[in-house]
Amino acid sequence: MTEKILAFLVQFVTHVIDSGGYAGIVVLMAIESACIPLPSEIIMPFAGYLVYKGSFSLLWVATAGAIGCNLGSVVAYWIGAKGGRPLVERYGKWVLMSRHDLDRMTSFFTRYGAITVLLGRLLPVVRTFIAFPAGIARMPQLRFHIYTFVGSWPWCFALAYAGKKLGESWNDPNSPFHELFHRFHTVVVVLLLAAVVWFLWSHLKRGRQTDAV
Repeated sequence: MTEKILAFLVQFVTHVIDSGGYAGIVVLMAIESACIPLPSEIIMPFAGYLVYKGSFSLLWVATAGAIGCNLGSVVAYWIGAKGGRPLVERYGKWVLMSRHDLDRMTSFFTRYGAITVLLGRLLPVVRTFIAFPAGIARMPQLRFHIYTFVGSWPWCFALAYAGKKLGESWNDPNSPFHELFHRFHTVVVVLLLAAVVWFLWSHLKRGRQTDAV
C-alpha cells in the first residue's frame, strides 16, 4: 500500500517534469509555493535524477525551481496584502497553516524584517508560508521577489544535487550506498509516508485547537 502511494507521487512528479521539461519544474514548484501541499523535497530530487539521466542541466533545474517559487509566492503574497491577517487566519487551514504557524512567521518577520524572506526560503515548511506575512506587511514586491529567488535557488540546487547523486549511487553496483539503498528501500518508504502523515495530522490538530478557542 505504502509503495503504491509513493509510486503514484513519483509517477505524477516525474511525468510532469518529463513531459513539461523545465516548465514542468516551474509549474510544480509554483504549486508548492502557492501553499498547496506538494513538497519540494519530492519535486527537486526527481528533477535531479533526470539531471543524472542527462535530460537536464543542474544549474537550469535549480533556476527553474527558483522561478517557480517566485510565481507561486505571488498568490500567497497578494492574499496577505489584500486580505490582511484576518483573511489568512480564516482560510489558512485550507492549506494546513494554523494560527500558530502564522504567529511564528509573523514574529520572525517583525523581528528580523525583510531578510526573513531570504532566510525562510532555506527552511522546510517555513519556506512554503513565508509569503503570507510578507504580504501582510506590504513588503516591497521587487525586494520580495529578489529575496525569494536568492533564497530559493540554493534550496532547489541542493535538493536537485542530492537527487543526482542518489541516482548515481542507486544504479551503480560498485557504490558503497547501492546495497544500503536497496536493502532499506521499504524502510525509507515507510519513514517518508510517516513524516507526511505526521505533518498533516499535526497541522490539522493545531487548526482544530485554534478553532475551539
